Amino acid sequence: NLNSQVNEDVPVIIPLLFVHVTHRLHQKEENTESSVLHQRVKRGWVWNQFFVLEEYTGLEPLYIGKLHSDMDKGDGSIRYILTGEGAGTTFTIDDSTGDIHAIQRLDREVKSQYVLRAQARNRLTDRPLEPESEFIVKIQDINDNEPRFLDGPYQAAVPEMSKIGTSVIQLTATDADDPTYGNSARVVYSILEGQPYFSVDAKTGVVRVSLADMDRETRENYTVVIQAKDMGGQLGGLAGTTTINITLSDVNDNPPMFDQRLYQMSVPETAPVGSVVGRIWAKDRDIGVNAEMTYSIVDGDGRDTFDITTDPTNLFGIIIVKKPLNFEKKPSYTLKVEGANTHVDPVFFKRGPFKDVTIVHVSVEDVDEPPVFDLPAYYIEMPEDAEIGTVVKTVSARDPDAANNTVRYSIERSCDPEKYFYIDITSGSLMTVRSLDREEISWHNITILAMEMNNPTQIGSVSVALKVLDVNDNPPSLTHYLEAYVCENAKAGQRIQTITAVDPDEPPGGQHFYYRLAPEAVNNPNFTLRDNQDNTAWILTRRGGWSQQEQTIFYLPIIISDGEQPVQTSTSTLTIRVCSCDHEGNVMSCNAEAYSLPASLSRGALIAILACIFVLLAVMILLMLSLRTHRKKPYLCDEEENVHENIVRYDDEGGGEEDTEAFDIAAMWNPREVHHHLGKMRQDMLPEIESLSRYVPQACVVGGGGDSNVHGYVLAKLLEADMDPCAPPYDSLQTYAYEGEGSVAESLSSLQSGTSNNDHEYDYLNDWGPRFKKLAEMYGVLETNSPPMW
Repeated sequence: NLNSQVNEDVPVIIPLLFVHVTHRLHQKEENTESSVLHQRVKRGWVWNQFFVLEEYTGLEPLYIGKLHSDMDKGDGSIRYILTGEGAGTTFTIDDSTGDIHAIQRLDREVKSQYVLRAQARNRLTDRPLEPESEFIVKIQDINDNEPRFLDGPYQAAVPEMSKIGTSVIQLTATDADDPTYGNSARVVYSILEGQPYFSVDAKTGVVRVSLADMDRETRENYTVVIQAKDMGGQLGGLAGTTTINITLSDVNDNPPMFDQRLYQMSVPETAPVGSVVGRIWAKDRDIGVNAEMTYSIVDGDGRDTFDITTDPTNLFGIIIVKKPLNFEKKPSYTLKVEGANTHVDPVFFKRGPFKDVTIVHVSVEDVDEPPVFDLPAYYIEMPEDAEIGTVVKTVSARDPDAANNTVRYSIERSCDPEKYFYIDITSGSLMTVRSLDREEISWHNITILAMEMNNPTQIGSVSVALKVLDVNDNPPSLTHYLEAYVCENAKAGQRIQTITAVDPDEPPGGQHFYYRLAPEAVNNPNFTLRDNQDNTAWILTRRGGWSQQEQTIFYLPIIISDGEQPVQTSTSTLTIRVCSCDHEGNVMSCNAEAYSLPASLSRGALIAILACIFVLLAVMILLMLSLRTHRKKPYLCDEEENVHENIVRYDDEGGGEEDTEAFDIAAMWNPREVHHHLGKMRQDMLPEIESLSRYVPQACVVGGGGDSNVHGYVLAKLLEADMDPCAPPYDSLQTYAYEGEGSVAESLSSLQSGTSNNDHEYDYLNDWGPRFKKLAEMYGVLETNSPPMW
């Protein structure tokens, strides 16, 4: 028998389970001649479960056990082989002795057992001596893990004012040690911090309230430290801790209370309905829904004028205007307001009542208000035939303030652009200034303004709706059919047209039209009219035998009258054309056909007519050629008669500002108004004049002096040009201005020097200075007895 040995150095007594395994190996040999009896060989392994403590900290490998085969003679011929979990890495075996060692630190919490396989082989042949067998190495637990709170730290809440023993939270600590072996995993709970408010159950880990009536408004948050210790809490056990943050949740245990017993508020009297006056707050030490409030006005003289609502947070009361205010009527109001909790817990009724009241005094501020009309709007009806100046309505407005200032009235411009109305500025009487016409404008919407005299910025307004009532003032007229036709084959009594009328008036009872022929057409032999008494009438024929050759158009005057008072009548003329129609009455043509030439017109007559036409054409062509030839003649017959103007050349530049005194340009336009400034003479210019006028023959002009000579000269030239057949065919515009009348030398023109040289004396040119020396030489050297030049 082979025994397995265990490490004797381990101080713990480990019970071993010995298993004797016997293998029998049978071997037979068969021979044809004889049989040999085989000998039974007995082989065996002694196995057990190996136990080893975890967390070995020695320097040498940990001896676990020994494997031995009964075939091992101790000569080293057998080799032991170890395979399986951790073989070679965690566990090693001496292949000669079979000793098994752990070469790594073992942790039961990581792996509690290992399954290994062992086999004995012949060292030389490597032949297995026994089949491979399996054995287990179990890791024995020691208390090497403290309890742990895997979900910590924890958050918890418990209502305030909870009773003692109220459960808050249950904690569970986990110990990784083996709970089936010893007390290593038996945990006991205790509280390290948080007394006397909370406690913990040692076995279950349930945290409970241990102090009654804890108030959130006094203290809201608590920190509790819980310890979990293994080994049943005995000395030497391992411990772990965790923290619990406990919050007291709110309950409605505090009644609300206004921080003021009297609130003072003010609001202007012009504040519109719905305006906020102010807000109040009944404070509640509670929070959330437990602090939500509802407010109401329970008493006071302003409960009908003001209202109170709750803001979106349901904490504040908002006082608003419910009705229009008027400082002059009531300057102040008193309100008694109650604020109450919305959510009340019956458990805490004894702490109530959960409501409070306060007084709110509201003062109405005086504001300079615009004038107010006695009515919010005016509605007026007026007939359209009202005379100009008729008073439509007298409106009235007053200043609502205590000052009661004077009010002035006006019409807003944009509402009456056509200016149909006028309002008296002081009395407020609205009257017409133009005739009304319902058919043009049936409604007038007028805005009247009222302005305070002392404060023009204060303006009130009111709307006046004026409905223009209908009056029968428009005559009816034919609708569309002012033209009809009658067929040539129409018979007597045949209807050719149905006529209707329109009237822009709108009588209450509806339209009623009456038709008849005008007196001058009543006895006409061609057509008649039948009133159908349904606002229509028929036009009928009185005869047959119609012909376009006789007459193509007939005019039928029709009188139309309405049925309202005063009766309105109009006359419309219906144009009736005679048309050729087919047998079904459809119009084919309404134009008279052209007459054909009589057959008796001879061919000779036609030739004579054509000849006359050709003769007229030839005469016209000759006349046109003659006029064109006449236009091609030269414009001038004698080139010598071409008249040239005088050429006056001035080489000197202008005299600067002195030029403004040289002459008065107004004299060129009206010489009669020129003042004779004899004392002023030009000393700054010496003109050089080359006159060609003495070599140009001029016609003598007979007439008076001055302006008449110029006028006569112009007329003479005009007559000469009109009588000359060689004059140009185009119009010639020649301008003759006046000159020289305002000068001390008078006119220098040659127009008045055609009679004799005695009329001209040029000695005075010598007195004009050196600038007129050249001019004096030109005219002063002439002898008196020399003949005239023109």
